[in-house]
Amino acid sequence: MFLYLSKKIAIPNNIKLKCLAWNKEQGYIACGGDDGLLKILKLDSAKDGKAKGLAAASNLSMNQTLEGHNGQIQVVAWNEVHQKLTSSDQYGLIIVWMLYKGSWYEEMINNRNKSVVRGMAWSCDGQKICIVYEDGAIIMGSVDGNRIWGKELKGTALAGIEWSPDSQFLLFTLRNGEIHAYDSQGLFMMKLNITAPPEAAVVGMQWYNGKQGYYEPNCPVLAILYSNGHLLLLKDANDDGILIKTNMSATCCQWNHNGSVLAVTGTMTTDDEENPISNMLQLYSPYGEHLRTLRIPGTHVSSCVWEGGSLRLALAVDSYIYFANLRPNYKWGYYSNTVVYSTIKADRPETCITFWDTKNNECYSKYVSRLLGISAAGEHCVLATRSEENTAQSGKYGLILCNTIGTPVDTKFIEIEPLNITMNPTHVIIASKSEFYVWNFRTPKSRSSIEFARMDRKERIYHVDDAPSGAADKIISDNMTSRTTLPIVDPICCIACSDKTILIGRESGLVQRYTLPQVALISRINLATRPYKMAINCDSTRVAVIDVNGVMTFMELEPSSIEGMSDALKGFERRDIWDIKWASDNAELFAIMEKTRMYVFRNLDPEEPILSSGYICSFQDLELKAVLLDEVIQETSPPGPHHLLQLEVKSLRDTRELLSKVGLTEAATFIEDNPHPRLWRLLAEAAVEQLNLQVAETAFVRCRDYPGIQLIKRLQSMNNDILKQAEVAAYFKKFDQAEKLYLDVDRRDLAVALRERLGDWFRVIQLIKMGPGGTDTQIEVAWNCIGDFLADRHKWEAAKEYYEKGNNHEKLVQCYYNLEEYDALESVVNQLPEGHPLLPVIADRLASVGLCEQAVKAYIKCNCIRLAVDTCVELQQWSQAVALAEEHQVEDIDGLLAQYAEYLLNKGDLTQAVELYRKAGCTVEAVKILINLAKSAQAKNSPLLYIKKIYLLAALLVDKYKETRRTGAVNQNARRGVTDPLLGIENPWRGVEAYHYLMLSQRQLYRGFTDAALKTALQLQQYENILDPETVYCVIALASCANKAFGTCSKAFIRLEALEEVSESRRQKYADLAMELFTKFAARDGGGGVSGASGMIECPNCETLVPGVSTSCPSCESPFVTCVATGCSIPDIHRAWTCATCKHSALASEMATRNTCPLCHDHSRRAH
Repeated sequence: MFLYLSKKIAIPNNIKLKCLAWNKEQGYIACGGDDGLLKILKLDSAKDGKAKGLAAASNLSMNQTLEGHNGQIQVVAWNEVHQKLTSSDQYGLIIVWMLYKGSWYEEMINNRNKSVVRGMAWSCDGQKICIVYEDGAIIMGSVDGNRIWGKELKGTALAGIEWSPDSQFLLFTLRNGEIHAYDSQGLFMMKLNITAPPEAAVVGMQWYNGKQGYYEPNCPVLAILYSNGHLLLLKDANDDGILIKTNMSATCCQWNHNGSVLAVTGTMTTDDEENPISNMLQLYSPYGEHLRTLRIPGTHVSSCVWEGGSLRLALAVDSYIYFANLRPNYKWGYYSNTVVYSTIKADRPETCITFWDTKNNECYSKYVSRLLGISAAGEHCVLATRSEENTAQSGKYGLILCNTIGTPVDTKFIEIEPLNITMNPTHVIIASKSEFYVWNFRTPKSRSSIEFARMDRKERIYHVDDAPSGAADKIISDNMTSRTTLPIVDPICCIACSDKTILIGRESGLVQRYTLPQVALISRINLATRPYKMAINCDSTRVAVIDVNGVMTFMELEPSSIEGMSDALKGFERRDIWDIKWASDNAELFAIMEKTRMYVFRNLDPEEPILSSGYICSFQDLELKAVLLDEVIQETSPPGPHHLLQLEVKSLRDTRELLSKVGLTEAATFIEDNPHPRLWRLLAEAAVEQLNLQVAETAFVRCRDYPGIQLIKRLQSMNNDILKQAEVAAYFKKFDQAEKLYLDVDRRDLAVALRERLGDWFRVIQLIKMGPGGTDTQIEVAWNCIGDFLADRHKWEAAKEYYEKGNNHEKLVQCYYNLEEYDALESVVNQLPEGHPLLPVIADRLASVGLCEQAVKAYIKCNCIRLAVDTCVELQQWSQAVALAEEHQVEDIDGLLAQYAEYLLNKGDLTQAVELYRKAGCTVEAVKILINLAKSAQAKNSPLLYIKKIYLLAALLVDKYKETRRTGAVNQNARRGVTDPLLGIENPWRGVEAYHYLMLSQRQLYRGFTDAALKTALQLQQYENILDPETVYCVIALASCANKAFGTCSKAFIRLEALEEVSESRRQKYADLAMELFTKFAARDGGGGVSGASGMIECPNCETLVPGVSTSCPSCESPFVTCVATGCSIPDIHRAWTCATCKHSALASEMATRNTCPLCHDHSRRAH
């Protein structure tokens, strides 16, 4: 931050000034003084000049004296919302002034002669004004002149008034130094808990309203200034505050427009014998940190006010108004054609960081909490932040490395406060008052093998009083939180770095020099004053130092090779300097900002100054780039090219003038005296335009321009001057001129070649068609290149047209595919010859969209049979895949189908897997899947018929497999290694029978055939390993109960209660139900029961009567067959009907009315 006096306005007749007020919205300055003096001034900057901002000339556009007061003006206050001015004199006369047709006129008058007005303040919304008198009277009025309320505080001498930011209450200062708070209705609230200095009055009280955002969340905004110089900064009316001793007899204090700087004026005793008492202006941060001091001429400073953008202050000193210009320390940086800067937004607590790409004029924004600083170098910038208080980070402060669009590429959390920050392309250096830290950051581009080899390098915090040698860096512990902070007597005040040097400046004037990347202290240099800013030149041989008073001097880090330069550097001194920038390509060139003038120096010799208030971004190739940060930050619209200044140094301007007005020889002589690659390049280009090849070659060599040297060689090999001129025009990108020259000498081929290099294919076609000489191949290449141009922009329809003209089938395929013109793809297949390399590509595209038949056709045409089969399998066209495999004798097709079936199995698609296994001849695997599928369906309580069908399919597959084995046509892969693969697999026919009888018994029971239902239900006892036993015995119990076979029912209940898998609650319910049932009925079977006459059958072998549900005769052990239609046993199998498919039998009488097998539902009715 730099502060200097820039302008002085004298008041006529030496009338002393008492107060000032600056309208921040419209720019009017009101000044009041003795003898009723009240003036309104306005400074306007010239808009037609090249200089902008503070550098622009400012003239008085208004100087109006307002008549109406007779006594000394005590208070002036602006109502910026309604554009009114309120003034009061020593006699209590209050006048409200209004603007009408460019002049100020009296609008209202209030005259209370009892006392003097000590304070007036408008509310933030401009609707109310509060006036306090010395005798304790308070008046609250509205903007239209009506009194809202009045109040008199007896025995209280008031000294000032201030509104709260929300206009809900007011603060009144008393003559004894106390401050009282009242609400907006005049009711007393409290006395502020602050201790006033003895015998010190409040001379200034300012409460920042927050309209422009806050410097930091929850920072001090209320400033109270006492006459003895004590300054109290509070966050609100209940805060204890921060006490600052300014060491002045204070007169006034004012916040700037966004509450980031507080200006305090007063008088201070100095050591100067001629002027022992001097007027001073001091600037403070919201936390009380002293920023800058400015000595003001005159005997007494009575008031100070800020301009709307806080770039100027107006000071009332005796009978003069002094203007002081401020150059703020913006948080900003410049790197890779990008300006990064921070702004405060009123609607957000975070700081807005904007990344402005000046080359493409694009902006990217991000928000960061508690930003402390910004630095930039190379291709990155670093943001220093304070971590949130509630976060559990590894450090209190954070470093965020960002690229040109604000994306973080590396971060680091540290414990030391980054009060000073700088960086080079590989390191970030931050410093607190006593320590500094060197961070070797890493980016994705820098992570090479060398970088990975150095990953074990430890980073370290260095104390400023230590003397590191650089040798022990690698073994220093990485635990930075366990360090001990030593007390500091001489704090760090500034830092600077280059690629190989770090400079640490201390408040005593001591500068310590360290090496990079191994940090080692190599020297200490003593300065006469405290350094404020340091800058190192491009080869680290010289340092420019700006002290706190704005005086710039030089230090030599390495002896200069120029004779007498060391002595000149020691005697060099410039005052009022606030910025410096070394050239990045010349160690002797630098630019400085001196007030509102920019100077460029070569070998300490200044060029003519340039009026500018911009901040220097870069200095390279004899061109300066500066940015008008004042306007960029204050304007709400995005920045644009008009905010950038492109300035050329004098030697570049002189060289251009010599080349245009004198000649090459004089220009070459001048450049010899002032050598620079940019000047040699300028000379080379001028010599080439004049076809002076000797001078051009020498200049290209001096500036190391290899493409330029190659151009000279091409020109030397040419004999035609017009062709040389055309080549030169092409070199300077004057392509239309070069083409015209080629055509003038009838070299259309060179014009075509030029346009081909430029990629202007439309013009290539035009040139070829202009006359003979062009070939069909050239035209096709041009059409195809135009198609490529359109295809890169996804304009497929237009690209297709040009590819068709160029006969480019390959690119046409891509266009057709993207346009979904699959018929066109098929037509391309018909056009291409067999074996064409494009056919597999087309087939892949067709297969990707499910066009199996067309894809197979393309594969067959290019003899890729295996790919055709794979496509059929992938698209589940099994019959076509098998037909192809058989037609073309593809090997291992069964194995391929089996592999795909396994894939489906892993996906959970069991039905498709079974089908694939079946087609692949892997019957055993298909049967296993079906049995597992049936069991899982049973666990899910799926429909019984569905489960039966699954078992039936498995059973049919088993029978078919057995039949195949018997005929000897079984697949060899299925029987390799085992005699019978079905060993260990349960018979699926038992599952079919189990669910068939279960459904049959329930069907019979519902139809009322209780005897048949009981016989069928008793058959279920054979299938307890397949069916749920609880379900089996529940059906038996129900059927036997319905058939009054209570003995059988009792046995069923006994089994139910004995089942282990039945829960206790259900077991108890079965017991209760059995108790209720068998207390009513005896537990024995009736005549119609299983043991009754109607339930007995005769064994055909031994004529013994046996129960109708028996599967064999207990006497002769002859087996019985169960009827699948009724569920009863069939004693004589010779009179039964047998299904040809499932080999199960049924009573012939039952099958007389049936068309299908009751078990397998086959339509065959053949009996055995």
